[in-house]
Amino acid sequence: MLILASKSTTRKSLLENAGLRFSVASAGVDEREIEETALTEGENRAGLARRLAQAKALAISTMTPQAMVIGADQTIAFEGQGLHKPQDRDDAAERLLSMAGKSHQLHSGVALARGGHIVWSAVETAVLTFKPFDRKTLDRVLDLEGEAILDSVAAYRLEGPSIRLFERIEGDYFTILGLPLLPLLAALEQHAPEIFEPGS
Repeated sequence: MLILASKSTTRKSLLENAGLRFSVASAGVDEREIEETALTEGENRAGLARRLAQAKALAISTMTPQAMVIGADQTIAFEGQGLHKPQDRDDAAERLLSMAGKSHQLHSGVALARGGHIVWSAVETAVLTFKPFDRKTLDRVLDLEGEAILDSVAAYRLEGPSIRLFERIEGDYFTILGLPLLPLLAALEQHAPEIFEPGS
């Protein structure tokens, strides 16, 4: 039994495309509380992504101890500061304009839990660089993106029209989408090989 502890439709699609059978559950953890604790303890944004992924996996694992649970989360570091999901379109636009022509780091954490214990976790990082762009160009992209932009911690979607805003991307594509898929599949083969059996 495999459970994805995430509401992300992108993560769900990635696992489905990999041929895995699983259910989806919302972890409902207090991300801001976890962030505050982690940063107080000196954790960086990459470490925070791992902590959040672990917390989500554990939240579901304690309720369904027989299952293997996947937790995942992303954090962004831009000019030494962490960013969160935009509140609305204006918030997204203001942020993206401040990032035009600049680079930022996107950290994707992933964890596996079973029986209320973390059995594996990892974090992968990508560096993304925006092209210089003006408000008119940005507004065109935001018009195309619509409400979807508000579900992204990054205020953009590389799998959508936001790709027009980028100049360079360094890192694994799956990591950028929010799920380091190759290391996750390797970990599942090690810790839960039964999920790859026909009919599982």
